[in-house]
Formats: sequence, structure tokens, C-alpha cells
Amino acid sequence: MARRFQVSIDCADPDRLALFWMEALQYELERPPGGYASWTDYWRILGLPEEEVDESIGNDRIVDPGGGGPRLRFQKVPEGKVVKNRLHLDLDVTGGRSTPLPGRKEQLDAEAVRLTALGASVVRVMDETYGGNGFYAITMMDPEGNEFCIR
Repeated sequence: MARRFQVSIDCADPDRLALFWMEALQYELERPPGGYASWTDYWRILGLPEEEVDESIGNDRIVDPGGGGPRLRFQKVPEGKVVKNRLHLDLDVTGGRSTPLPGRKEQLDAEAVRLTALGASVVRVMDETYGGNGFYAITMMDPEGNEFCIR
């Protein structure tokens, strides 16, 4: 049986990055565990020191509303990003090569504009013709400089 897993992403601002990726992936914030009205209630019951409890706790986790994708958790770390990611996400925006190349380009360009408005930036556009249907993808960076591709 396959194992469920969580992807943990180190960052400086967990709330900002979680909200960016929530929109990018069409995920939602994870709800507090059953029986708790909020994450702050949950953390207080677990005994988290009061000075560490605030309303944003819990906004650092996002989940696939359909339950198929992995949970993403954004954890605050003191050090900044230093080198290129060894792992990155590829977001399937177009549905693949079954969509003709001009339609894929239009969808990807529109998604790049949407993600840029959310705080991402374009690193490079890969536009190559081969295999009869061509290849078009865009490498981007999230608001903290983590690379990802849309294809």
C-alpha cells in the first residue's frame, strides 16, 4: 500500500507562503482537528505556551480539498534560502499534450500572470518544438525564491 506523505517547506513567512501555494494549487487551509473550533484552541489544549499562541497558528498547513494530493506544511526557519532547490513542484496546468500547443501556451501564460499577481516571478520560458506537438513550460519562483514549473 502506498504511504501518505507531507511535503514540508522551510521558509521565513509560513502564512504568506501557505496562502500563495493554497491559491497556486487550489488547495485549502487545513481545518483544526475534530472537536476544536480553531487551531488556537487545539494548541492551548496541548499546552503550547500562551506567548506562542496566536490566531495565525494553523495557517501554515494546506491540504487538497479532494484528499488526493499531499499535505503541505510551511515551517519557519531562521536561515534563508542559499542554493537552488534540489526538489521542486511541477504544476500541471494544461492537461498535457492532448491540448494543442497554442492552447497550452495560452493557458500557461494566463496562469503565469495569475501566479505573478500572487507574488511569484518568472525565471524562464521553455518553448521548444519537437515531437510534433512541441514543449512549452514556464519556470517560476514563489514569493521566497523556491523554484517550480508550470506545464
